[in-house]
Amino acid sequence: MPPGLAAQVEICDNAIDDDGDGRTDLNDEDCACEIIEPVSLIPNPSFEEMNCCPNDRSQLNCASNWIQASAPTTDFLHQCNWMGWDEFPPPQPFPDGEGIMGFRDGRVIREGQPEPYWKEYAGACLTSPLLANSTYRFQFDVGFVDPSQSPPINITFYGTSSCEYLPFGEFNEAFGCPTNSPDWKKLGEVRVSGGWGSSWVNTFIQITPTENIHAIAIGPGCAPVPSSVSTYYFFDNLLLADQELFDLKISETTHPCDPDFTLSVPNNVAFDYQWYLGGVALVGEVTAELSRNYGVGAYQVRIIDSTTCRITETYDYVIPTYRTPARVAICEDDVYPFGAAQLREPGIYVDTFSNRNGCDSIVTLELEVVGATYDTVAASVLRGELFEIGDYGFRAGGDYPLVFTSSLGCDSLVLLQLSSFDVFFPTAFSPNGDNTNDVFRPFAPVGTVEAVDMRIYDRWGSLVYQGPEWDGTTVQLGVFVYLINIQFTNGTAKLFSGGVTVVR
Repeated sequence: MPPGLAAQVEICDNAIDDDGDGRTDLNDEDCACEIIEPVSLIPNPSFEEMNCCPNDRSQLNCASNWIQASAPTTDFLHQCNWMGWDEFPPPQPFPDGEGIMGFRDGRVIREGQPEPYWKEYAGACLTSPLLANSTYRFQFDVGFVDPSQSPPINITFYGTSSCEYLPFGEFNEAFGCPTNSPDWKKLGEVRVSGGWGSSWVNTFIQITPTENIHAIAIGPGCAPVPSSVSTYYFFDNLLLADQELFDLKISETTHPCDPDFTLSVPNNVAFDYQWYLGGVALVGEVTAELSRNYGVGAYQVRIIDSTTCRITETYDYVIPTYRTPARVAICEDDVYPFGAAQLREPGIYVDTFSNRNGCDSIVTLELEVVGATYDTVAASVLRGELFEIGDYGFRAGGDYPLVFTSSLGCDSLVLLQLSSFDVFFPTAFSPNGDNTNDVFRPFAPVGTVEAVDMRIYDRWGSLVYQGPEWDGTTVQLGVFVYLINIQFTNGTAKLFSGGVTVVR
């Protein structure tokens, strides 16, 4: 240590190691102040603590301390394994850590029928209750897939006086939102929109409960959502704390990718401010807002009033990079523009673009080139009947080259190999047990008939038999009338009628 420094003490706002101990400003224990840091009353607020690694949907039980609140099940996504549904890729990077929660607000089932009351909620018992008539802030991140699959949504926060009311709804998948039960209260909501693409949005709800709240549920609002597509969203970083703890929290003035990005804290004329980067004072930065962008790093603010010295929690300024997968199909001889390239060949391509906020977006494109495909279709048709394929129809057997247009507008070439066949109906049969013409049935080439429904009537019009074939053993000799409906394996059907004579 240089002579003379031993008697000095660390000055905490000059960016100099005054006492020569190798630690400057906040990095020196001589500059310790109380840390201002909201701690969430929701346990495991970022879904990082796990009971197990999820390997499929509906495994919220793998996230420690979280409870599946509704009969429609939420999903636990974690980078250890399961990263969600293929049709609902989560926006990356995640706001905090490696785990998130996914949920629906309505869905579409088979045949496109909507289930508007299919609403998925996650719940938790609080580490300590929200006290009646006290003000709290619920701050969180909402993830969006894209505008069609994640339209604007009312994120709603619910509370109940006892953890025994989790889950709610008595396992009824159509129960809807928690307030359909008398045990739950709506604490607040906020309308959130994800913009034009995959993104995370940080927002908050300020609440003042009228009774003590011991458990919460989060998810969509109560209104039904009769969407024509299944919707999906994500939650992360659920911070619930006393409002006072947020008043001195560092916040962004613009998007982190904006070149004019700065930080600020709420201004109070009774406070003295000092900003730090990496624990070292930014000399001259002594107001509630930074004057300029000092680059990435860990920022803090020291706030001194007449009685206390406090330090904000660290704000880690990182310029985010987004990674977006994309899959595109084009027709043969078409060109797909990708950055500065004009792509014609199938393959996987990677390029970096600037998104609307100025951030780098790394796009991995899987390009498929759909050429003129040649397929052979073998089919058969009853002689004289019409066989239809696409917009084409044929009554005679033969080989027919056909051209179809796919949903992309690409040509698809098909060679139809059509054969024709006949059905034969005997005019008489002899049910005498000699194994020759003992039954009456239609005859057709093997593999052409799916099912036969035969009805036999006597000369007075009475039904004497119904089934696939007739043995005639219960009737006298004579002429009978038949109606036979035949289902063919090519998907067609035809009704035949005529007469048949029973002889001995």
